[in-house]
Amino acid sequence: MKKRMNHIVCMIMMIVSMLSYANPTYSLDTHKESTILTFNNVKKGHQLVIKDTNLLILYKEAIQKNGRYSKGFDLTALPDGTYYFELEKDVEIVVIPFTVVANKVTFDKEKETIVYKPTVRLEENHLFVSRLSLDTQPLSIKIYYRDSLGKGTDLIFSEKIKNTKIVERIYELSKEKKGKYTIVFTSKGREFEEHIKF
Repeated sequence: MKKRMNHIVCMIMMIVSMLSYANPTYSLDTHKESTILTFNNVKKGHQLVIKDTNLLILYKEAIQKNGRYSKGFDLTALPDGTYYFELEKDVEIVVIPFTVVANKVTFDKEKETIVYKPTVRLEENHLFVSRLSLDTQPLSIKIYYRDSLGKGTDLIFSEKIKNTKIVERIYELSKEKKGKYTIVFTSKGREFEEHIKF
């Protein structure tokens, strides 16, 4: 078990180091009335959204092909306020904040962030959960069970984790409880769900 945990830690550290030396994942080209957003490496199925500060989705698009994505947006028409471009990828969300004041759009490079999504892996009856949070955001984990007959859903485990950069947990599922499990993660106003069948 300890060997597996060491392997997971090594993989997470390798990913973090690769990300810190990677080329920028996107570029912005701002003109008078339009902003061209280009992502260099996207995959079909990634989601691009524009949200306001209340997390209301103003625009949503599913990426249609792998490779380079480029699109122009007229952001000057938005009411004055703070907004976010978010590209939801497989294991991360790229968050690009911008403000609109008097039809002028300003991007704040200092406030750009990457949110790392929790990952789940099942080996036999062991459920491996990991999450990287460079700013040590709290994480709530809830595991729900639904039996193979589909009779109701029960909360079987709940945990709140604070002040931890690298979350690594191994949960042992009962071999007698075959069915569907839903793992719900909540962190910084975001909710992620993973579904597994055991």
